[in-house]
Order: sequence, then structure tokens, then C-alpha cells
Amino acid sequence: MAMAFENAEQARRDDGLVWIPGRTFTMGSDNHYPEEAPAHPVKVDGFWMSETPVTNRQFKEFVEATGHVTVAERAPDPNDYPGAKSDMLRAGSLLFTQPKSVDGPDITQWWTFKFGANWRRPLGGLSDLRGKLEHPVVHVAYADALAYAHWAGMDLPTEAEWELAARGGLDDTEFAWGDELEPGGVAMANTWSGTFPTRSTKLKGRERTSPVRSFPANPFGLFDMIGNVWEWTSDYWSTRHPEPAKHSCCIPSNPRGGDAEASFDLRQPAIRIARRVLKGGSHLCAPNYCRRYRPAARHAEPEDTSTSHVGFRCVKRT
Repeated sequence: MAMAFENAEQARRDDGLVWIPGRTFTMGSDNHYPEEAPAHPVKVDGFWMSETPVTNRQFKEFVEATGHVTVAERAPDPNDYPGAKSDMLRAGSLLFTQPKSVDGPDITQWWTFKFGANWRRPLGGLSDLRGKLEHPVVHVAYADALAYAHWAGMDLPTEAEWELAARGGLDDTEFAWGDELEPGGVAMANTWSGTFPTRSTKLKGRERTSPVRSFPANPFGLFDMIGNVWEWTSDYWSTRHPEPAKHSCCIPSNPRGGDAEASFDLRQPAIRIARRVLKGGSHLCAPNYCRRYRPAARHAEPEDTSTSHVGFRCVKRT
């Protein structure tokens, strides 16, 4: 079913879905991290996409309607983690904690598996969602995101769909809004400000997620496609994109990336957990550490893993 709209307002539905017109575009980049290469043309059909990441308010409605218990709220199965210490097999999630200083690149200096951290208690302990219902839900694993999407009559986007939507029709720019990270000194997304991970120049209380719609929408009318939280896609991880088609007749149409077996982390051969592609970067992306606040950027995330900076949004295909 073909659809066309003159502007974003015409393409928005009452349920918060925005129409993303199908087209051929250049996916990936040859100018940044190796996993983004090679840049290659792909063809994607039009689809509807949530104008914001799923919020705490929306996820709460889902849980109240279904009784869903997230992965972070359940104790891990020892059979999935050979050799794991028994005292670590407790419910929880990965939480970023800003260190005062760091010694080398070891990420355990700022990432901690926090017992009791989950979508209801994003900082663990006695934390709650007061004042954060319009923030993106976090501490959701892949299965949690997929369960919400299916409950809502939707799906998770493919990597190609997500990247097409994030670019907003601007195929040849570094960022989703142009070629400058902060044009005219204006922040266009919720990314790290300061020196990661030890110094943040943001106001106290604003160092983490921000309410959706806090930054400008892209040309398609989508908010927070870059920054705030990484977003799950349905594609299995692959270390590189496929080579570009040699002829226009052979450009991939609605591609799906990788397969489960190839997505396993070779650094942990005993743990056979498939990894999916995350897109968009988060509030922790910084020029001095992680320049993944771009549409082409991608990151591998094990399906079972939830963190304080990963969320998701949904699509509905015609």
C-alpha cells in the first residue's frame, strides 16, 4: 500500500505513529567505526513508527494490562551462565554510576550490576518513577521490548527501518540534523556534556534520561532518534554490513541483518546468548569516548541484557 504526505503533520496518527515513506537510501558509513562499513544502498518500504521511545507511562500500562515481569525482575538461570558466581545470580540490571576518576578503559569503573534495579526502580534501592513517567523506559531486555510491541499490535524495527527513519531524508549528513553536532551551539539531542565518564556539565538531576520531546523532532516528526536512550532493533548483530550491490537491480530490499549463531560474542564462547543491534546512541555518548550519536552508528547488545541507557520504540508495517 503506497502512501505519500506533504509534511509531518499529515503523516501523524492520533495514536502517536508517524508515517516513514519508503525509499532507497545509503545505509552505514565508511568514515567512523568499522562495524558501520561499508556504506551501501538499501531499499525499504514505507511503515509507521512511534514518534517517541516507549515511555515509563506507556510501559506501566502494558505491565498493568498483562502482568509482564521483565528480565531484570527475574533471577538469571544458572544454566545460561556457566561459571557465574551464585551470589551474582540475582535479579537486577546494569546501572551507570559516574566515577570521580578512572584508571584505563575498564568499563566496570562506571558500570555496575545493581541488584534490584529495574524499570520501576531505575537507580535500584528506593528509587521510583516519580517525575519520570514521560521519560523513556529503561532496564528492558530484548524480550521485554518485543512483548510490549506485540501487545500493542506492532513490532520492533529492523536496523534498516530504524536508520532510514533516523536520517529523516538527510542521507549525506553526519548527524540526523546536519553536519554539526551542535549547530550554533544548540544541543539537538540528549548526549553527554563534559568529559566522559568523570565530569558532566549538566545541571544536577539532568545527567540521565530526559522527557521525550525535550529536543527538536527530525524532518519526519520523530523525537529522540538520537541520544537519550539506545533503542533495540530486531536484527541480529553482525560485525560489518554486506558489500554494496554491483548493479541497481540487486539492491537489497527490506534487508534483515545477520543470524543468531554469527551474533554470539566470541570473547565469551561458553555463553551462547544472541546479540541484537542497538541504534541511536544515548545520554552517555560523548565526543571524547563514544561518537555513536549518529544514524549510521550501531552497537551489539546481548538479548538478555538490560541497562539504564537502553530503551526502544515500535513500528507498524502496512
